[in-house]
Amino acid sequence: EGKGKIVDWLSSEAGEVVRFQGGHNAGHTLVIDGITYKLRLLPSGIVRKNKISIIGNGVVVDPWALIDEIKEISEKGIKISPRNLMLSESATLILPYHKEMDEIKEDIAGNSKIGTTRRGIGPAYEDKVGRRSIRVMDLLSKKKLSQRLSSVLSHHNAIRKGLGKKTFKKNKLLNDLNKISKKILKFSQPVWKKIDEFKSKKKKILFEGAQGILLDVDHGTYPFVTSSNTVAGSAATGTGCGPNSIHYVLGITKAYTTRVGEGPFPTELNDKIGEELGSRGKEFGTVTSRKRRCGWFDAVLVRQTIKVSGINGIALTKLDVLD
Repeated sequence: EGKGKIVDWLSSEAGEVVRFQGGHNAGHTLVIDGITYKLRLLPSGIVRKNKISIIGNGVVVDPWALIDEIKEISEKGIKISPRNLMLSESATLILPYHKEMDEIKEDIAGNSKIGTTRRGIGPAYEDKVGRRSIRVMDLLSKKKLSQRLSSVLSHHNAIRKGLGKKTFKKNKLLNDLNKISKKILKFSQPVWKKIDEFKSKKKKILFEGAQGILLDVDHGTYPFVTSSNTVAGSAATGTGCGPNSIHYVLGITKAYTTRVGEGPFPTELNDKIGEELGSRGKEFGTVTSRKRRCGWFDAVLVRQTIKVSGINGIALTKLDVLD
């Protein structure tokens, strides 16, 4: 919908930019002074000086993907340190067995597949709800981490055996996590506490969603949805700031409709016009490069979205593409 561009523009006024849900399955593209930044986990505010970027507890974090993204953005001249990037200590980690489980489930689903990005987002959220996930704070203790991994793998390996797949071995993963733990833990903070400090100082905080409202696990086109709540209300639970912190909700939508992956799409154009919208609008996923499905603006869906997310105003993008 052009989220990255709008968030970058809004972050010129905000002191802190906070991601509150999703993982590295959603991409935000920014082009600033001719340099293209493709962000997946890092909040869009990271490219601006003197801004604090926060990854909230509602986000699921692939630690290697985060390290790679920090390296990639740093090589483009952006300084990233614990002074301008904070990661919730209670954020759930996406680990290699999540990615493998994502692939296994999609492959066996055949024609009933959801069309996930196969990055382990769904299985990581499943573990979180099942109270067996590994969280950022678990990296602090090697002994605790080993115990937690044994527990979660007993669950995953039972499923893998049932599906005729090899069981997942713990020791290599444990060593790999211990190797990178310091790189991750240096950004770790009790984010709810930091946000409360910013609120008490009357700071302007911008909460950034990662996916469209109709991909919300409760309010979206279930089962063709993501595995988290994408509505604005999730900004409170995904960061620990309370619903009274949210004073204005800006919805961002295109002048036409797009969808990535499977699922219903009433106004879809499977013709030359749909193709033209896609090529003019450069409708390819930032993360996966998957071609987006295109169709006319759907006022019925936009109206429903406004109601379930309590939207106060709309940023309407890509009018120039539709023109």
